[in-house]
Amino acid sequence: MVTVLRAKSQITIPSAIVASLDLKEGDQLDIFEENGSIRIVPVAVYPKAYVDQLQNEIAQLKEQISGWKEP
Repeated sequence: MVTVLRAKSQITIPSAIVASLDLKEGDQLDIFEENGSIRIVPVAVYPKAYVDQLQNEIAQLKEQISGWKEP
């Protein structure tokens, strides 16, 4: 699909792509250059407190697993 670069370097993502990826207003996208191409990738952003909590839970599970012995 072809789109046009507009004023202030803006583009419109074709509606078929928006629908296919179930993108919504406010979704965050990572935009970067890779080997001469522009890549736009949807990303999930989580609050730091949530990530910290998950890391703590993973650490606790690793400790439990390391102490586990087969019967």
